[in-house]
Amino acid sequence: MVYLIVVAHPDDEILGAGATMYKLAKEGHSVNVCILSGEVNARNNRPSIKELNIDVHSSLNLLGVEKVIKGNFPNIEFNTVPHLQLVQFIEKAMMDTKPEVIFTHHPADLNNDHIHTSIACQAAVRIFQRKPDIHPIVELLFMEVLSATDWALNKALNQFNPNTFVEVGEQAIDKKIEALAQYRGVMRDYPHPRSNEALRGLAIYRGGQAGMIYAEAFESVFRRGL
Repeated sequence: MVYLIVVAHPDDEILGAGATMYKLAKEGHSVNVCILSGEVNARNNRPSIKELNIDVHSSLNLLGVEKVIKGNFPNIEFNTVPHLQLVQFIEKAMMDTKPEVIFTHHPADLNNDHIHTSIACQAAVRIFQRKPDIHPIVELLFMEVLSATDWALNKALNQFNPNTFVEVGEQAIDKKIEALAQYRGVMRDYPHPRSNEALRGLAIYRGGQAGMIYAEAFESVFRRGL
C-alpha cells in the first residue's frame, strides 16, 4: 500500500508516526511525507536551511521513506495563509504519491499550524469527488504529537480519541528515537514531552491499552470498506 504523512513542520511526522512509518516501510509498503513548512523560520535554535535539509533526509532515510515533499508556508502563521493554498498543495502531494492511506494532525492540537494542516488535509482528501480520475483514499487517520496534541486545552473541541493501535515493537521505537535525534535542537531532557523517556513511555502506555508490545495510537476518522 501507499501511505502519505501530511504534517506542518519537520519532525512532526516522526513524533506522530515514526515507528509506524518504519514498520510499514520494512514490510515493503511505500511511505511518503509532505511537510508544509519546510524551513520553519520561527523555530528556536533552528539550524541553517542546509543543515535542516540534511537533518530531514537523514531522519527519513533511517525510516525508509521514499519521497519527501516540502512547502515553504510560514511557520506558526498558517492562519494567515489562504485555506485554498494549503489544500491545493496537499492535493498536489496526493497526485504525486497516489496514497491509499493518509496520516495527519489532530484538529484540536494546541499548535495553530497543526490545526490548519488538519483542516486543509480533510478538505484535500475529498479530491476524488472533484476529479473522477483520482482514486479515493482508503483511510484518513489523525496522529498524536507530544507537546501539541497533549496540550489541547480547548474543551469545546473534541480531544484526540485513539481507536486504532499499531503494534510496532521495541526496535521500531528505537528507530523512531534515532530518527528524531537526527534533528538538531528538537529533543529535550526528561520530563519534557519531547524526550526519549516520554516517547518510549507513551508507546508502552498505548501498547498496554491495546494488549500490544509498544504501540502508536491514531484516530481513524474516515474509512472506505472493511
